[in-house]
Amino acid sequence: MRTAAVFLPIVAACVSTTGAYGEQNVLDYDLEADRYKSACPDYLHYSMMPHRPLSNGPLSLPFQRPSPHCRTFSSPLVEKVIDDLTSRMKDQDLARIFENAFPNTLDTTVRWHDDGKTGKSRKHKGNDLEEEGHWDGAQSFIVTGDINAEWLRDSTNQLTQYQALAKKDKQLESLILGAINTQAEFVIESPYCNAFQPPPPSQVPPDSNGQDDSVHPAYEPTRVFECKYEIDSLANFLALGNQFYKSTGSKEFLHSRWYLALDTLLEVLEEQAKPTFDPETGRFTRNEYLFKRRTTAGTETLSLGGVGNPLNGGTGLIRSAFRPSDDATILGFFIPGNALMSMELKRTAAMLKAAGKSKLAEKVETRGESIEKGIWEHGVVMHKRYGEVFAFEVDGYGSSIIMDDANLPSLLALPLMGFVERDNKVYQNTRKMILEQAGNPYYLQGRAFAGIGGPHIGPQQVWPMSRLVQAMTSDDDEEISDALHDVRDSSRLGLIHESIHVERITDYTRSWFAWANSVFAQTILDVAARKPHLLFGKGADPYKIE
Repeated sequence: MRTAAVFLPIVAACVSTTGAYGEQNVLDYDLEADRYKSACPDYLHYSMMPHRPLSNGPLSLPFQRPSPHCRTFSSPLVEKVIDDLTSRMKDQDLARIFENAFPNTLDTTVRWHDDGKTGKSRKHKGNDLEEEGHWDGAQSFIVTGDINAEWLRDSTNQLTQYQALAKKDKQLESLILGAINTQAEFVIESPYCNAFQPPPPSQVPPDSNGQDDSVHPAYEPTRVFECKYEIDSLANFLALGNQFYKSTGSKEFLHSRWYLALDTLLEVLEEQAKPTFDPETGRFTRNEYLFKRRTTAGTETLSLGGVGNPLNGGTGLIRSAFRPSDDATILGFFIPGNALMSMELKRTAAMLKAAGKSKLAEKVETRGESIEKGIWEHGVVMHKRYGEVFAFEVDGYGSSIIMDDANLPSLLALPLMGFVERDNKVYQNTRKMILEQAGNPYYLQGRAFAGIGGPHIGPQQVWPMSRLVQAMTSDDDEEISDALHDVRDSSRLGLIHESIHVERITDYTRSWFAWANSVFAQTILDVAARKPHLLFGKGADPYKIE
């Protein structure tokens, strides 16, 4: 971590004293926008140090938003939500984290946005850009935070809390529309990949992930940052469009490129539904996707020479080589990812019906229903202590992995996906199991913090994201409050970290992780709507974005 002395002079040159609602005011003298931006500190380092003004709560949490001229995107409606909600919140430290976290994606991660209306040519060298409609319309490249790459899963979740505002804010609508269009191009070109480089028209230079990977199908490293096949990445591509359609009613993204991306996605699902051994001959059949990485970490590559462990046929489930944590699956039928895919396919089918695409809608819906049926037939197992529960992974032969991981989608988050209701018996059994050490090897606890972690960081690091999901899937006031307070107390820099050490809250990973900040914002909005008294005091009216 670099010292504050390196960056504080730059900050002082960019901003003056703070104004209303803790917003940093631009200095009075006029500066050209480009000169001003050139003086903006790198937010990776900026986020590692506390900045004034401090909150009025007992934790004195810092104000971590960049100066307005250093922000990558802005929305008046987002600012209004911040003002409306934080002015009612009793806990000033929770209010400060929301003030920092809710706009964090807009403030810091919109690396490129083009509204598609400038008339500028996007023709670049390469035949691919001559395809009809390639990179047409609005485009948006949303990075995950401290890594200059876009994960399909992360970017969809980073934008979720803004979807409800898009109908009233045309610039925000354009941003999300652009994100859908950009994700469609990623899926068309490299459907097995999870993280992507800046699009060629952005003229933002690509980065290297520093890994030595051998992957089939091959990909272009200047276009792809990492190529781990994760079923939830494709599900989140669908989710971004489904959320946008639900919030705005707009079908503007339903053009030829999006339909091509959908067809590509369906082809992947067809390929990854195939068993390891031919059901007629019993012979091994090579999977379309192979991944080998030169590494000493078992979770970073697939077993059996990049194939992964064998999977049975006839289950209706879809293989996922990696989890949303980017760790390799042990048994390839990853249940939370399949659950998310089944729900997003069915939502997509409903949207397609409304768009007059009944034949395609039927095909999409049938696949979603097949996956859902497969989960109930093969993903529910009998546990000798907890009864019927959802397994984390299965292979279709009868083997299962019993655990949960903090990353979304997770078993804990099944109600948030719409796969089950909170009071579903199998879910309640599962929830009890994964929220205690006796049932979940990755439920971790220590003197400072407790919650679900995972193998990605290690057996002493809990992801605050898991506590937030715990709050959103609970109806118990005490459980919700405890989760919010524990996350608050571990967020001493006013932002949500990737993980926290169970013995020392000052030992964390990633000071700038926009996905986690978005999940915090979504949790506060959820509690404000369902349990307003926990945030605003006894008898308070609900707060909903409408």
